[in-house]
Amino acid sequence: ITRPAVNQELSNLFNELWRLDENRMKPGTDYTVSVQGRAGFVSPGSVMAQDRASLPLFSNVDENKLRNSTTFSRFMKLLDNYERSTGVAEQVTAEELTEISLFLDAVLDTQVMKRAHQHLVSKGWSSSNLRLFKNQLNLIWFHLYHRQRNTGLDSCGFEHVFVGETRSGTEIDGFHNWVQFYLQEKNSHLDYKGYKARDNDLPDHDDHVLNLQFSWHGVVKPVGSAFIGTSPEFEMAVFTVLFLMSTERSTTVLVNIDQCQMELVVFRQGRSLGTAYPKLLSSNGRHVRQHAR
Repeated sequence: ITRPAVNQELSNLFNELWRLDENRMKPGTDYTVSVQGRAGFVSPGSVMAQDRASLPLFSNVDENKLRNSTTFSRFMKLLDNYERSTGVAEQVTAEELTEISLFLDAVLDTQVMKRAHQHLVSKGWSSSNLRLFKNQLNLIWFHLYHRQRNTGLDSCGFEHVFVGETRSGTEIDGFHNWVQFYLQEKNSHLDYKGYKARDNDLPDHDDHVLNLQFSWHGVVKPVGSAFIGTSPEFEMAVFTVLFLMSTERSTTVLVNIDQCQMELVVFRQGRSLGTAYPKLLSSNGRHVRQHAR
C-alpha cells in the first residue's frame, strides 16, 4: 500500500496548535495510562472480546484540573445531553443550547482555536467575524441530522466523535474521546480490552494517540482510536481545519504531530461532520528512526 506523503503544511500548523494547547493534560502527572496487553481480533457486531487488560486504561486522572479548565468543564457538561442509540431522536432543551453556546465561547477564547481561526481565514474558508465563525463551528459540530433513515434527527458530529453512539444495540459508532472514555470507565459502563497495533509497534503510556479495543454497555468496539490527554479545543481545531479544506465525502491526511505519525480522517454529512478520528501509525519518533536505517 502506498501511503500518501506527509502533509507538511498541516503538520506545521498542528504542531503549532499542539504547542499552544495549554489545557493539555500531561501523562504521568495529570493522568496515568496502562496499555497492558494487545487485543485480539473481534468481528464487528460481536458482544464477546477476550480481555487482555485486567486493569482500567486510566488511573488517577486529575479531575480538579479538568474541572478548573473552562473548556474541559463545559465540555463535560455536554456529555450527558445525548441519546446513546442512533435511531432515537435527540431532544435538545434550551438549557442544552446554552451549554453548547458557552462551550463554544470557551473554545473560541483559547489560543488553539484563535490560531486555527487565523489559518481558516487566511485560506478563505471562514469569516474573520467571530459570531459567524461560531455559527460555522455550531453547524459543523452540533447541527442535528439523520444517521439512520426514517427516524428523527438522531445524531450530530459532536455526539458521534466525543460521546459515542450505539447502532441497533450491536455496534459502537464514533466514540473517539479520552475524557468520555475515562468517565465511562470510572462509572463501570466501559471495559478496556487492550491496545491495537502492528507487531513491532508497541504503545507507550505517554503516547498521544492510542488505537484501542473496548466494550461499552456490553457492546464491543473492535478498534477505536483517540487522542489522549489533549484538550477538546485542540481536537475540534484540528478536525475543523480538516473538515473545511475539502467538500469531498471524506478526507484523510498523513501528519506528524509531536512525536507521532498519524492519519487524520474526517467524513462529512452535508455541511456537518459525520465522523473524525486519528489513526496512530507510529509513535515516539519510530517512523523517523525507521527511515534513517
